[in-house]
Amino acid sequence: MNWPGGSNTAVSRRRRGLAALALAAAACLFAWQSAVPAAADSPTVLVLEVDSAIEQLTAAHIARGLHTANQDGASLVVIRLDTPGGLVSVTRSIVRQLFDSPVPVAVFVAPAGASASSAGTFIAAAANVAVMAPGTTIGAAEAVGADGSDLPETLARKLSEEGRAFVRSIAQGRGRNAAALERTVTNSSAYSAHEALQLDIIDLVAPDMPAMLEQLHGRETTTADGPAVIATRGADVRMLDDVVPESLLGFVAEPSVVFILFLIGGLALLVELLLPGLIVPGAFGLAAIALGFVGFWNMSGNWVGLLLLALAIGLFYGETTAPGFSLFGAGGIVCLILGGVFLFGDVFGSPELAASVFAVNPIVIAAVSGTALAAWILFIRLVMTEGGSASGFQTAADAQLEGERGVALSPLDPSGSVRVAGREWTATADANAAIEEGALIRVVGVYGQVLKVEKLSEPPHGG
Repeated sequence: MNWPGGSNTAVSRRRRGLAALALAAAACLFAWQSAVPAAADSPTVLVLEVDSAIEQLTAAHIARGLHTANQDGASLVVIRLDTPGGLVSVTRSIVRQLFDSPVPVAVFVAPAGASASSAGTFIAAAANVAVMAPGTTIGAAEAVGADGSDLPETLARKLSEEGRAFVRSIAQGRGRNAAALERTVTNSSAYSAHEALQLDIIDLVAPDMPAMLEQLHGRETTTADGPAVIATRGADVRMLDDVVPESLLGFVAEPSVVFILFLIGGLALLVELLLPGLIVPGAFGLAAIALGFVGFWNMSGNWVGLLLLALAIGLFYGETTAPGFSLFGAGGIVCLILGGVFLFGDVFGSPELAASVFAVNPIVIAAVSGTALAAWILFIRLVMTEGGSASGFQTAADAQLEGERGVALSPLDPSGSVRVAGREWTATADANAAIEEGALIRVVGVYGQVLKVEKLSEPPHGG
């Protein structure tokens, strides 16, 4: 039985329910469609940190950042800059990268107290947009020697002209005040943020990153791909991820670290040479020297300094012929100190460095040199003096060689080779008791694979 109007009422309710569901579905679809384009259209800003001297690693870091930004479709790359200067050749490479970038680049000299000195001036001027925070400085781009001293007059004039032409070409390419930028090269002029803005060296002054991005939104610029409009409002700001090779290079590419690596590596190889068969010192020494070369090449090290360090290691080895402290030890310490001083920068006056920012810390040179010499003298005394704690090198398997007799296969003055128990050994004798080749000897101590021997005055028993 149907009540009057009952059927129509039910149908009406079903229709209203279906209509409500349809409206809800449409609303969800509209919201989803609205949200997706908004997420897709949200601009991305990639931030790179450059807060040290300009070197090869800096150029590689910036190149990776620009490539990543281009691949990810970023709307802007921000280089947050704070540098005392750096290598001229690397600065030119970075300037090329900035002009060749298809993604707009802003250099932001920040935070307060930061500077874009020397090489940093060229990099900031080469950006599409140059921005400084209050309390920062830019300038002082005159070339100096590797030790910070003035260059000879003729060379200084030549480099000044090259620097002026370089910064002038940057200024013309970016529409900046060429005359004011030239003064940073010729007179080492430096400017505050507001002075740089008034002189048209930079484009903006902003207290922080959000304020800078707000001011940059909608700004027109020209990239390697042509005209572009910078979009930064509501941008997703992210830092360039660190990678292990760059982190390792960042640690190794320090003048004092390179100096220590070369010294430790050289001494470790000497230990392996005096005590062959230990393997660990040799492997460690090779690894340390390899890492040292990575930093050496990254900072354009000086081969004169490296040769002096090698000579110091050779003289330390010579110290084994006269344990204690002889001319070998004195010469080694002098070469070590000079090697540390000359390891970076051209000691003959070439201004590959735009500022004196690459040098081994003098305190590190003094401390490491003294410690290394003392440790080396102690080591050779332990190894070459009977009864010392060098007995710790002795193994149970070789202890029975003590008292064995043999023959010297080469002169021992104090090191050489001998034949004992049917095999050849590395051996040492007392420094004041050299043993000639062919002499009869007796083993008086065993230190790992090295025998301490003395000359026999009587023929061995049994012939």
